[in-house]
Amino acid sequence: MIIAKVIGTVVSTRKDSSLTGSKFMIVESMKDMAGGRFVAVDPIGAGAGELVLVATGGAARVKNPGAPVDAVIVGIIDDPGKITTVG
Repeated sequence: MIIAKVIGTVVSTRKDSSLTGSKFMIVESMKDMAGGRFVAVDPIGAGAGELVLVATGGAARVKNPGAPVDAVIVGIIDDPGKITTVG
């Protein structure tokens, strides 16, 4: 998983039918995490400026196995001040 900040939205009126009703967010991974900026499907309702947990790759398709998705927001971080790293 990647910790990222929601920095924008993407509007797509024409998309794969398995993504109908999906919301797309532009996220930017935190420093020292892989990813950079990318688009993630948002089934939980994250907002601009929030820190989120993003699942990528095969884990992004667990709830919708046939969808052409490689990133999905799976959580909103409640208290960014409590993020700690070791080392």
